[in-house]
Amino acid sequence: MLISGIVVGLIAGLLLGGRPSRLLDVRLRAPILLFLAVAIRYGTELLLREGVPLADELRLPLFATAFAVLLYGLWLNRDQPGLLVAAAGVGVNGLAMVVNAGWMPVWGPALEAAGLTTADLVPSFQRLLPTELGLPFLLQAGPLGDVLPIPLPLLRNVASVGDVFISVGLGWFILSTLLGFRLRRTSPGIAGTPAQAHVASPGPVRLAEPADAVSGGFIAPQTGLVVSDAYSAALAFDRTAVFGGGGTVVPRVDLRGAPAPVGQAIEPAGLPTVVTRLGDHPFVRLAQDARFSAFWLAQTVSFFGDRLNQIALGVLVLGITNSPLATALVFLTAAIPNLALAPLAGTFVDRWDQKAVMVVSDLLRAALVLLIPIAAQASVWLVFPIVFLVTCVGVFFRPAKSAVVPRIVERRDLLAANSALWTSETLADIAGYPLAGIFVALLGSAITIAFWVDAATYAVSGIVILGLTIPPLVRAAGPAMVGAVRRFVVELREGLHFLRGQPALYQNTLVSALAQMSIGALLAITVVYAREALDTRVVPYPANWSLLETATGLGNLLGGVAVGLVGARFGKGWLVALGLLVTGLGLVVMGLTSNLTLALVAIGITGVANMVYVIPTQTLFAELTPPDLMGRVVAFRSGLVYGSLTIGMAISGVLAELLPAGLVLSAFGVLTVGCGAAALVLPAIRDS
Repeated sequence: MLISGIVVGLIAGLLLGGRPSRLLDVRLRAPILLFLAVAIRYGTELLLREGVPLADELRLPLFATAFAVLLYGLWLNRDQPGLLVAAAGVGVNGLAMVVNAGWMPVWGPALEAAGLTTADLVPSFQRLLPTELGLPFLLQAGPLGDVLPIPLPLLRNVASVGDVFISVGLGWFILSTLLGFRLRRTSPGIAGTPAQAHVASPGPVRLAEPADAVSGGFIAPQTGLVVSDAYSAALAFDRTAVFGGGGTVVPRVDLRGAPAPVGQAIEPAGLPTVVTRLGDHPFVRLAQDARFSAFWLAQTVSFFGDRLNQIALGVLVLGITNSPLATALVFLTAAIPNLALAPLAGTFVDRWDQKAVMVVSDLLRAALVLLIPIAAQASVWLVFPIVFLVTCVGVFFRPAKSAVVPRIVERRDLLAANSALWTSETLADIAGYPLAGIFVALLGSAITIAFWVDAATYAVSGIVILGLTIPPLVRAAGPAMVGAVRRFVVELREGLHFLRGQPALYQNTLVSALAQMSIGALLAITVVYAREALDTRVVPYPANWSLLETATGLGNLLGGVAVGLVGARFGKGWLVALGLLVTGLGLVVMGLTSNLTLALVAIGITGVANMVYVIPTQTLFAELTPPDLMGRVVAFRSGLVYGSLTIGMAISGVLAELLPAGLVLSAFGVLTVGCGAAALVLPAIRDS
């Protein structure tokens, strides 16, 4: 696992035009510590294999020393890209070994899933965990052990979450070094490095947008505003934000990270050719920025954990209850906090220590996700309040993340940084869902471990963020809850008043709210559709469900690129109507077929059409809404659209108890087609 990360980083760096000679130019602090730690670690294992009695007696202190020295050595070099992430992984693996008195714990079912047996264990270094996923498993730090099967012929092995972070961190270090590492001693960096001065303000610090309705964010084209995830989710016709994840909209940026002029085609961010041709491209600079790269890598791994959580949750609840309604309700429960808390969360996070908010949020979510399978064993209904709380905590994480990013990257790289975060979520959609489906399918009845792996990714993400230095801001005392609610209501009314005076935006919002019910249905009962409607002879359930989710993410990516390349040639209103029409037709076709290939094509087209609708709508709001009203308009729109989405989830769950899930999806698709037709008929939308 570790070697594969280094090899991937090396190959990627060479393909992107990096030079191996740059590895010789790296100057590490106290490199002797790294060599000493490796010598103690593998020297101890060698002595144990040779049966040296003294080594066996000193197993725990020797291994503990090796991990502690390695962790300290990596910590000293945390201003090198990727090494803070690797340090977090080393710390997690070291903890697992200390808890197990000097052995690395390995889970037997993971061995079997990887195609290995107990004969493949290293008896001097590894020992088996309890097979049953209960309290003894947890007390032996089971979720931090080798529980991830790798059933690939050349890489057949088992790995830990710590191994993943170490592999990703080392691979990133190699990649960024080959591309030309430049250490920024003068910019705000990892803990302990000099930070830029920030002027203390006499009152609450605002980024560029009132944060009262902000729940995450990206930079709105042509305005430079930090727009909330609540806004993007209100626009995003594909997924609501659950379990701490959040859909974002593709920013229209050119190769320099600036808003693309109208009519100019853009190159999709993140393609290898961009880095090859532009040595000073913002993505290259961000890759070499130790702080942002650590934050981005930790979030990316956490996004993969979220996808695993989502697949496992649907399978768990549907498997226990055999009820489409209960399955829809658990996703509905996860969506409600976005409606109830998202507009208020930014008000408080804007005044709190945002780094502390993110760290506490990650650790709380780790603890809550850890409890999901335990609660399910007692009663599946206990899962619902836990899922609700997980999303509640995530609602506070997103605005903190949005507020922190502008303070850890250079101003010129801000758009690229937000685009990179979007890319990581898209990567998790495209690669995370199939991996999650395979993992859950391999687990069988031992699905509990999927939640515990996700909990471990949250914990390690929190550790990485804890290691970052984020320039502090001076704020006024936070508002009382009553004051925040009152202010939110006032701003909601102001947003409504403005919207009603803008026919294009108002009618778009009403049509979007009705159409968003289909996304509620898609989120709530796709798992039921995958189990009951699709032919499972080629791809069994739940792997077929994960493929459907993957196709949606891939469609969103392709749609975003297509709109960026040719969208400026068409009127925004016509694109909105076309996107809704095609989205609805895709849902109709998907719901009426049992063929997996056709279903994948249909939902993929739906994902493409989603972006054909989303991006023009985003642009309209950015162009027509004054900056000082953006938060209020966002608050109203997000509340209305999220309310419609939750209603769609509830209705689809009830209908799926009475009708085939595919038929229910098709019915909601017809509703979306009607919304597209309405957009064509209404001049304010069509001609916008």
